[in-house]
Amino acid sequence: MSLSRDFAAFVANLRYEDLPPPVADRAKGVTLQALASALVAHDMPASRQALALMQDEERGGAGIATVLCSGARLTKAGAAFVNAEMILAGGKWDTFRMLTHPGTAILPAALVAAELANASGRQFLTAVAAAYEVMERMAAEFIPTVMSRGFHAGPVFGIFGAAIAAAKLQGLDAGQIHSAIAQCVNLAAGNLEGARSGGRSLREGGAVRNALLAVAMARHGTPGGETTLEGEAGFYHAYAGNNLGRLTYSYTGRTSTELARITENLGQDWIFLETLYRIYSTAGYNIAHVDVTARLCEENNIAYADIDRIEAVVNWFETEYPSPAFPTPGSDGRPRVGSTQYFTAYGAVTRGYPLLRGAQPAPGETDPPEVLDLMHRVTLIPMVRRTLFGPRITVFTKDGRHYTREGTGREFIWDFEEQARRIQPVAPGLAIPAARFAELIDTCRNLDRVDAAGRKLIALTIPA
Repeated sequence: MSLSRDFAAFVANLRYEDLPPPVADRAKGVTLQALASALVAHDMPASRQALALMQDEERGGAGIATVLCSGARLTKAGAAFVNAEMILAGGKWDTFRMLTHPGTAILPAALVAAELANASGRQFLTAVAAAYEVMERMAAEFIPTVMSRGFHAGPVFGIFGAAIAAAKLQGLDAGQIHSAIAQCVNLAAGNLEGARSGGRSLREGGAVRNALLAVAMARHGTPGGETTLEGEAGFYHAYAGNNLGRLTYSYTGRTSTELARITENLGQDWIFLETLYRIYSTAGYNIAHVDVTARLCEENNIAYADIDRIEAVVNWFETEYPSPAFPTPGSDGRPRVGSTQYFTAYGAVTRGYPLLRGAQPAPGETDPPEVLDLMHRVTLIPMVRRTLFGPRITVFTKDGRHYTREGTGREFIWDFEEQARRIQPVAPGLAIPAARFAELIDTCRNLDRVDAAGRKLIALTIPA
């Protein structure tokens, strides 16, 4: 069968009972992460702008789906767009292999579809798990190559995850899911140049709207091609430059992969479990620098006054964001507020980073002077094939000693209970009271026992 047929059969046949406990647990965790991000962003300019945009665009239209945090009613596509933009604005994303953020596309689609289908928690979790698995398998080996061609891998692959979640919750059969995937190939989009030249790119919000269109087309009988993913003029030829598995770039140094392996052992080996939580609102490659450096200093009782300098060995892609082919203009690797050196210094000085802060201080916020001093004594050492998000941190102290801690790249992969503990500090900055946020956490924890899961989750984000 074609890749899209393989995926479609997997999705159509997947039941909640088929999910290994860690997979169901991770589906609960990514749901909480996305909802917390929306709550953080409830009154941010980007959230207000997205809502105003859709309310104007859909003036006089049917409002059948609910916007997170505000309770406004829009069309399915409108609500999903606003919810995606809100989750993006909050900065609490999940991340997969550095440059895709599945939850920013999958959860908005899943919430809209679950609300309208009155889906149970088990149905919701099954759809979320299926969507992550399909999207991440499609993206895994190709993210750096796609980025090197000027496409943004987040929305380009995110449309497939969003469509799978919506299709599963709407009860599409395998043939219809296959057609939805095929239409996603026609509707996939995302480009790097806008952001590189001073604009703001249309990202996962646009991908979710297009995903719902693809599902609607499939549901109403629009046929899709048979080999739209791997065919000679198909998705991989268009976005990766060939359909033979040749890679322009890869995180591991590999130059090729096999397309046939994308669907290998579906339902047995879950790549979904590689998804990380971007708990700090900064580029994903910075998050490990905070925690690895903090743990190193804690374990060895190293204070700011003791530190002479710090060295961090990192995967070279983490110093060439978003792609070595198209690095961010003006990015020279020098320490500045918001740089990797800045977050490394934060970990050493404060043993963490405030969860309610963005990548840079907001008006009225200040940085500890020790952080601003120490970041100039942090050196990044790029290395080919270094584990993503797994820096090797060495602190050199003024007494001539040095201490090293190796990041594993798995520091931000954890179960639901750890996710609930780590996200809790955002509570004071949310639109809802702490008691309601605690109820939202508990609802996610017990989502497999919740009826009308979409409606329940959405309602808990809206202030009484």
